[in-house]
Amino acid sequence: MSSIVAPGSDKHASEQNLEEIMDKLAQAEQAKRLLEAILFSSKEPLSLADLSEAVESSVDVLKVLKELQSDYNDRGIVLENNGVLWAFRTASDLAARLTIVREESKKLSRAALETLAIIAYHQPVTRAEIEDIRGVAVAKGTVDTLLELNWIRPKGRKRAPGRPLMWGTTEAFLDHFGLADLDQLPGVKELKDSGLLDRAPSLEEFEAIDESAAIDRDPEDELGADASDLDPEPSSGAEQEGKSNVVHMKLSAENELSS
Repeated sequence: MSSIVAPGSDKHASEQNLEEIMDKLAQAEQAKRLLEAILFSSKEPLSLADLSEAVESSVDVLKVLKELQSDYNDRGIVLENNGVLWAFRTASDLAARLTIVREESKKLSRAALETLAIIAYHQPVTRAEIEDIRGVAVAKGTVDTLLELNWIRPKGRKRAPGRPLMWGTTEAFLDHFGLADLDQLPGVKELKDSGLLDRAPSLEEFEAIDESAAIDRDPEDELGADASDLDPEPSSGAEQEGKSNVVHMKLSAENELSS
């Protein structure tokens, strides 16, 4: 006995199935867009559980992720999965072109500048000689910094006990400071004129300052200062009279000489 199907029932069922399929496709597409946005904005890789919780739908998240991974397969950004976590990464074949080289200017410490100056003007020079000139020990980091800049290099060993290593400057040092050779290093006068070297008073200036101080000094002030240092306590009448006689004799002698 054959079943009787109402006219138009097959068409209605087909239309209903088509609507369901379209609805599922729309949900999957919406889920894909959402997952793409979540992964793109996340700072850290996300697990399948995290992504499934974020979607909150009956969509097969793993299937959508694989579709999304396929969409990005040949792009500059790819969706990678290490078995647990998902994340967008730049394509590995573009890594060399994405490398950014930044030059950072590093300010030398005072110790490094002093060490470099001593090596430049006294080369070849040993570490002990550098320390003797500076008056302090040379830290290992100071030498390492100058070596890293390629401004100094070993220049043999000194014929002395222990055979200490001697240091000198390099071609890179000359090139950086715009020097053709070491003879173009500025002298003491040039450094003083440019303000890079403090000008210390000469021996003649020290003697002139000392003589000027001696002329301005009052002998009576010196006598009074000496007397107060030697006798801080109040003096007796006899002692006061003796001091007055000394002062009187001194003044008389000066008057006689002037006359």
